[in-house]
Amino acid sequence: MAEDKIIVPTMAEMTARGEKPDVLFWVGCAGSFDDRAKKITKAFVKLLNKANVSFAVLGAEESCSGDPAKRAGNEFLFQMQAVTNIEVLNAYEVNKIVTACPHCFNTLKNEYPELGGDYDVVHHTQLLQQLLDDGKLTIEGGNFKGKKITFHDPCYLGRGNGVYEAPRELIAKLDAELVEMRRCKTRGLCCGAGGAQMFKEAEKGDKEVNIERTEEALETKPNIIATGCPFCNTMMTDGVKNKEKEGEVTVMDVAELIANAGDL
Repeated sequence: MAEDKIIVPTMAEMTARGEKPDVLFWVGCAGSFDDRAKKITKAFVKLLNKANVSFAVLGAEESCSGDPAKRAGNEFLFQMQAVTNIEVLNAYEVNKIVTACPHCFNTLKNEYPELGGDYDVVHHTQLLQQLLDDGKLTIEGGNFKGKKITFHDPCYLGRGNGVYEAPRELIAKLDAELVEMRRCKTRGLCCGAGGAQMFKEAEKGDKEVNIERTEEALETKPNIIATGCPFCNTMMTDGVKNKEKEGEVTVMDVAELIANAGDL
């Protein structure tokens, strides 16, 4: 079946037409360059198109938010990256930003204001929940009806910013069975990628953090491990592969679940 045409306007294109979108979609490095995360980006854009949301991306004008540099201790590089992005965002008079990456979400929301970048920043699960509540988006079909889904809380979304219910409410709308891990919500365990750990070699220890977390997820005997972060997605996927459970358990972003709920 032919895939729906995905429309992704850039801020430069919309500005040239004298238009201004309601929301800027901050794609992030993972969503732009990682092959797996690109699928999450496409799923989210598909939903934005379906809900007729007026949005745009920065495209080539978007740079790294600076999160990895800051977590790794390079404050100077972080501020250079942040100030460059803020100049671009402010030039376009951006007010509202949505992103599918909790790392970008946390950095743009909490660390950009003191550098002159004050925006209304939401995670993609929050925007999707709002679109569903407002009736602008509906979940058609029941491809996940009766499936057991466990949700892994991303650190910067959950414990970092207190967002726990939006992703769970979206999963509940799939008519799926949400099964919680022993450590979830305020007691959630990191996937092992946060704090720039994604980009460095493991330190000495008995077990990789992502293996520990994957074991907790597999204890719930899920069909699907749902995530809300591209880094978590990678770490949990690697954990499932390590346990040789790829044939039984799928790792999917919440946006992918919503986008694929209907009969495509």
